[in-house]
Amino acid sequence: MSVPCLDWMVDDAQRLAECRHDHPLAVLGPQPLENGHWVVRVWMPEAERVDLLLGETALTLSTPHHPWIFEATVDHDPGRQYRIQVLRGGIEHITHDPWAFRDEWMGELDRHLFAEGNHHHIWRRMGAHLVERDGVAGVMFCLWAPNARSVSVIGNFNGWDGRHHPMQSRLGGLWELFIPGLSAGEVYKYEIRTQAGHCYAKADPYGFRHEVRPANASIVQPLGGFPWSDGAWMAERDSRNPLDQPVAVYEMHLGSWMHGSADQPYIEPDGTPRPPVPAADMKPGARLLTYPELADRVIPYVKARGFTHIELMPVSEHPFDGSWGYQVTGWYAPTSRYGTPEEFRAFVDRCHAEGIGVILDWVPGHFPKDAHGLAFFDGAHLYEHADPRIGEHKEWGTLIFNYSRNEVRNFLVANLVYWFEEFHIDGIRVDAVASMLYRDYLRPDGEWLANEHGGRENTEAVLFLQQANHVLFQHFPGALSIAEESTTWPMVTQPTNIGGLGFNLKWNMGWMHDMLDYFELDPWFRQFHQNNVTFSIWYAYTENFMLALSHDEVVHGKSHLLHKMPGDDWQKFANVRALLAYMWTHPGKKTIFMGMEFGHRSEWNVWGDLQWDLLQFEPHQGLQRLIDDLNTFYKSERALWGDDFNEYGFQWIDCNDNRHSVISFMRRESATGRWLVVVANFTPQSHSHYRVGVPVEGFYAEVFNTDAERYGGSNLGNLGGKFTDSWAVHGYENSLDLCLPPLSVVVLQRDEKRSQVPAPELTAA
Repeated sequence: MSVPCLDWMVDDAQRLAECRHDHPLAVLGPQPLENGHWVVRVWMPEAERVDLLLGETALTLSTPHHPWIFEATVDHDPGRQYRIQVLRGGIEHITHDPWAFRDEWMGELDRHLFAEGNHHHIWRRMGAHLVERDGVAGVMFCLWAPNARSVSVIGNFNGWDGRHHPMQSRLGGLWELFIPGLSAGEVYKYEIRTQAGHCYAKADPYGFRHEVRPANASIVQPLGGFPWSDGAWMAERDSRNPLDQPVAVYEMHLGSWMHGSADQPYIEPDGTPRPPVPAADMKPGARLLTYPELADRVIPYVKARGFTHIELMPVSEHPFDGSWGYQVTGWYAPTSRYGTPEEFRAFVDRCHAEGIGVILDWVPGHFPKDAHGLAFFDGAHLYEHADPRIGEHKEWGTLIFNYSRNEVRNFLVANLVYWFEEFHIDGIRVDAVASMLYRDYLRPDGEWLANEHGGRENTEAVLFLQQANHVLFQHFPGALSIAEESTTWPMVTQPTNIGGLGFNLKWNMGWMHDMLDYFELDPWFRQFHQNNVTFSIWYAYTENFMLALSHDEVVHGKSHLLHKMPGDDWQKFANVRALLAYMWTHPGKKTIFMGMEFGHRSEWNVWGDLQWDLLQFEPHQGLQRLIDDLNTFYKSERALWGDDFNEYGFQWIDCNDNRHSVISFMRRESATGRWLVVVANFTPQSHSHYRVGVPVEGFYAEVFNTDAERYGGSNLGNLGGKFTDSWAVHGYENSLDLCLPPLSVVVLQRDEKRSQVPAPELTAA
């Protein structure tokens, strides 16, 4: 049947050809006619011929309105199953018509929850999903771009030509299109035409996989289907309070922990070599290790050191290695530098099998301006504030999320749930929380905008953090949510229902700065700075603190931990041992950065390896053994972690002996009443008869000594322990006469059995 030329169709065709059409389903695909017949219109740019295949019938389509709109009238609704046979560029192929699939993908409830910022699983609708629609396999694309004039899906499948696959505009600023025949591994972007007529090619904000930098397109990646084996781990994790458990975290950057050789590529399970991903700016011939290789090397190493968790610097996709991962462009994708999402899942699964939790650095405070990312996404300031006084970190060159917009908050909150649900992670460390809380952060006067009350607080960011933590613990009650927050903002680790931010841990930045400032001093001057050591206890119970010596303290001219210390090499190692032991015996959970555990000498370099060759030398081996034993001791002694956030857990014995730079205290646990006595000497001068008061008489075994020979110390100590004397000191009737080694921490514990045996009487020589 012939088809008359319609003036309005000519206009639609022109808009389609110029990528200006936002409702292609209004004219394409099966369309009912007033006479009861149907017209089928197929949009096929640059095609020479298109045939409509209805069962065994083939009908050649005509082009009455535009050379690229092929159509014919049929006497019934052809449904979704018809196919089209296309001749283009001399090549003939048969496919299903994308415009036959007209049903909405995002339902009314999905749109409603997303619009109010409460769709916690929005990634199951947004992005690119491998689905079957009416029995036809393909990929469903869904994007939020409310300010766009038009949006197209582009990729290798259409020559990166935005004319081929225009998306349908839906309510709520959503765009949808089902493309039959596409499969996993397809590379794609969204071509966005703005109201001003500009054209942007954007990666998918909800993309589950992206190309390896410097390429930046998204890749169709299936969700689910991974054979997890950590069910028991997950159930146990969410049935207990992590604050009542030992937490010793190994912070690391996957790309610079260790490199591989380009001459030895990773061999896939099918026996084929994987093309090596070079390490940017690294020495020639080096390559990044893959997730499977990292699992084989990192997990046994961390387990041997006794850490309870690995904290990974950001693994969300990011374009520039030198950002360390803190400028994210792919929020829903593990970086492809090291492999596939499935391989990262396997890494986490292996960690859990070995009893190691996984914490990810999460960066909801800002994002980079890369053209393929979120910046000015649809021709307007969609994800960021339009006003640079609240929407830009000029010092960092990044943009700030607009937390007042529900859909933006939803993007981030759902992302948090996504990493826990899809990758089974156990915790997050939220980066740069202080930059989110204050509108004047790193901004001079006149370059920031006050809030609605005239203050400097970012009230929208506060509400976002409260929502994120509330949702997180609602879904995953055993998770860790750690704030890197460096100010005195109150109630960071208090529940949201009483006005807190809802984190369950906060990095103790004050302790870290005080201790590093103290240990960098020549020991003679430490007597004038005793407050650096003792001040943290004054506020230790105002928040749930984690003590952290992080990557930030070993870069930008700050030296690595070992070389912050004064004195010769022996004193440097002894100082590090004393600092780490004090850290492990101080209230709060623990985090150290990779390399600190064996005495890394040079500053951390994101382009290089750790200095593994140092482990051939005894002092470095000794420091590593100290960490091994510290973690073993820490996990075995409930007094060191069971009451971290209860004042009962810590008691000073003496904090005032600044003349000798000595402190002594007890760590106690309420469950059994057991306690440890900790004595630290922060000078290179040993003390052979140093009195320390203790609450109960008896024999106190020396259970840890950082000056032991196996750690590289001088091997001074107390011959396994000491009996108390009836010599009142420090407010106690009994005391111990101790030998305090130089630059050391000694830990003693009352031995119940030996305390029943009378102390031997000393006789004059």
